[in-house]
Amino acid sequence: MPEVLVRKGEPIDRALKRLKSKLDTEGILDEVRRLRAFETPTQKTKRKAKANAKRAKANKQRFASH
Repeated sequence: MPEVLVRKGEPIDRALKRLKSKLDTEGILDEVRRLRAFETPTQKTKRKAKANAKRAKANKQRFASH
């Protein structure tokens, strides 16, 4: 579980923003939204295909620079 320590004198809004960005980078919010309602098999296939395409694009960019 991501954790954010509020620094002395730091506004709560800024700490919440840091927490939200951590949750977003770890994909926790997406998973919560996904688990909130039933996902049809078609939606599941589309979600997985989109994730695979994103992963392949990142790998292609990463290895193309060499």
